[in-house]
Amino acid sequence: MAQKRALIVDDSRSARLFLARILERHDIQVDSVESAEAAIGYLASRRPDVIFMDHMMPGMDGFQAVKAIKNDLRTATIPIMMYTSQEGEVYLGQARALGAIGVLPKQIKPADVSKVLYQLHLIVDRRSDEQTTFKPLEAVMPPAAREAVARQTRGAAAPALQHVHSAGADTHPRQPHAHGAASVSIVGGGAPEPDSVPPALRRWLQASLEAHTDRLTAEMTALLLTAQRRSRASMWLAGIAVLACAAALAATAFWWSAHTRLQTARAELTLLRQAVALRSSAAPAATPASRGPGAAAAVQTVAAQPAPKPLVLEVPYGADPLGGSRLEVIRHMLNRLMADHVRGMVQIRIFGGRFCLKGDAVDGYAPAPGKTPFAQCDVVGNPADDGLPPAQRMPLALANLIAGIRDSTHGALDVETSVGDPAILRKPYPPITDQLTAGEWNRAGKANNRVEILVR
Repeated sequence: MAQKRALIVDDSRSARLFLARILERHDIQVDSVESAEAAIGYLASRRPDVIFMDHMMPGMDGFQAVKAIKNDLRTATIPIMMYTSQEGEVYLGQARALGAIGVLPKQIKPADVSKVLYQLHLIVDRRSDEQTTFKPLEAVMPPAAREAVARQTRGAAAPALQHVHSAGADTHPRQPHAHGAASVSIVGGGAPEPDSVPPALRRWLQASLEAHTDRLTAEMTALLLTAQRRSRASMWLAGIAVLACAAALAATAFWWSAHTRLQTARAELTLLRQAVALRSSAAPAATPASRGPGAAAAVQTVAAQPAPKPLVLEVPYGADPLGGSRLEVIRHMLNRLMADHVRGMVQIRIFGGRFCLKGDAVDGYAPAPGKTPFAQCDVVGNPADDGLPPAQRMPLALANLIAGIRDSTHGALDVETSVGDPAILRKPYPPITDQLTAGEWNRAGKANNRVEILVR
């Protein structure tokens, strides 16, 4: 079978290498390009068996590339799988409507890729035929029974052969007698009649059946008694497990609700502080200097006021900075600003923390255990960040929200996303010494892995 070929379209080098290594394990030849425009040029002369397409890329995005490929009769039949950090049923429906066969996440597992390749018939099924466990009767038959069957077979073979020869010599065919019919049945491989079974074989079969029946009866009785003794205990354990699961779900829901309310309250408090600071700074501008010496004092008082502090939202390692609960806080802030008819700019800055990580690029990285010496870290940084620009970090839901805010306010309220300066730290990293542990370093990395929101 000819080697299959896959095309990876992604502007992230690490994402291309990670997916390519998984595909190469299945003997798939991999080609990769950095943009959708390069993929269109590649398809002008080559035909891969499958395309893995990223969504957010400079220039033409993934959806535009899928539409262009499916509108070309030469490439319309090539299956396309979206390979992106976008998620949700709405995004999946949009991708399939344009012609993609599905969506794979960037944090992909090798099993997910194998499943896609099996569905596209790009790799063969490695399952082998099931081996039978049955043995021939002669392997379990006692020697005496085997000898009796052999004598019976040899004794019946002679009359059968004689009957066959006599039937062939007779020019007028006649109905064979009963003994000849039985002999032909044995020679032809059929089962002998009950009367022709040797007594020794009958006794052996009967004893074997009785022994198996007694053993199965004893085992079933023991299983029923054991099940009856454990039934009450199992019912109690099942009830306790159900109650524990219900309590855990209720506690999780309560914690999530309280966490969201706390972040929303912090956002409202930050908005109020920023609004007070803005109004205070605007008040001296409306007061002419000719109104008296008090105007200069007012200007100095406002100038001495501290600048408004941004709202800080911590981002767990590996999480989407602008997704999850942080997306809900941003949605609440924008809706509140729009309801208050605020005009200005909402600045959203993403800061990536540096973590002490263990792992590799194939299986992924994870924060090292707390007591691990810092010198044993495989990577110190944030590979999940990968230096992506803000446009590619923005989830589809946030992009739709910002577009709706701009349309509703006619541009009076706008949102700007950017990557913050990594030198601006919320918590300094500890000095690197021989006694430094991964836990101490990662506590600072967690505090610095954040999103800051400021209204101007």
